[in-house]
Amino acid sequence: MAIATGGFSRYSSQPNDDIPVRKSLLDVIRSLDGASTEMVERSKTIFFPGDPAERVYLIRRGAVRLSRVYESGEEITVALLRENSLFGVLSLLTGHRSDRFYHAVAFTRVEMHSAPATSVKQAIEADTGVGLLLLQGLSSRILQTETMIETLTHRDMSSRLVSFLLVLCRDFGVPSDQGITIDLRLSHQSIAEAIGSTRVTITRLLGELRNMGLLQIDRKKITVFDPVALSKRFN
Repeated sequence: MAIATGGFSRYSSQPNDDIPVRKSLLDVIRSLDGASTEMVERSKTIFFPGDPAERVYLIRRGAVRLSRVYESGEEITVALLRENSLFGVLSLLTGHRSDRFYHAVAFTRVEMHSAPATSVKQAIEADTGVGLLLLQGLSSRILQTETMIETLTHRDMSSRLVSFLLVLCRDFGVPSDQGITIDLRLSHQSIAEAIGSTRVTITRLLGELRNMGLLQIDRKKITVFDPVALSKRFN
């Protein structure tokens, strides 16, 4: 199978007897034995730490929060995954009898496709191109994790919040006449949980940013007027 050069993008090709139809990772996952589509409501758990690692997931719409729960009870966000992100790959790396050590929660309402790890492995063995598509997906996931780690290294909560908002602008932002609108309906509580803060603190800090004229909030949607100005203000 021909290999993608554009990550998860869909490929356009005209029917031709000599040129095989190229598939995206979404096409591959949906075509596997045992594949399924699922809708998960906001704040609902997709899998808990300790659950059997038996399936691989691909987000079609929405956002998923991956976090790690430690013995102290502290829960730290390791990635906020957007559309076309791959997760649940532990079953491919260590065997389907392994247990998961991440907590996966729908950060928004999520539509996702999943397939058994055994089916994914069989597809890789049958076509190395599938393996390369999965590698691209895993590479993207690693970059998202690194970005979140960088966000959480800020000890000052104001800087941590600003860094998180800039990540959301990049990954979920929609340009508008006013600036960049984060295309997620975010409660103060969900933001607090994502960056290890409290709802009271996030409410106060967002109010300060709004009073500075850096953003506005309308029905839980945040618009950042100028991401560069926001970044400089707290850099």
